[in-house]
Amino acid sequence: MAIQLKDKDAYQRMNYLYQAAHCVLSQNPENVELARFYCFTQKTIARRLVLRQDPSVKRTLCKKCCSLLIPGVTATTRQRRKNSKTRFTVLRCLSCGQSKTLLNDP
Repeated sequence: MAIQLKDKDAYQRMNYLYQAAHCVLSQNPENVELARFYCFTQKTIARRLVLRQDPSVKRTLCKKCCSLLIPGVTATTRQRRKNSKTRFTVLRCLSCGQSKTLLNDP
């Protein structure tokens, strides 16, 4: 038996906006503002309807400026160590300078 989603069309629209932002940046990396608008609209829909976004999607969005974080295009990526075992990936947004630290699990 399939599980029914609460707002299936809202999730589809959010997915479409996320894919459109990726497509815009892959065709022309200068269109950062249009991709940022798509991501902001996606975030607004999720907030208004109280929907959860997938963690993999949330990791690729800047919390401060709603920019799509693509390494080499709109973000820089660095690998850091806290101690000998713990490793982190640090994403820094090129638009606003916000940093996001992600734990590397083996």
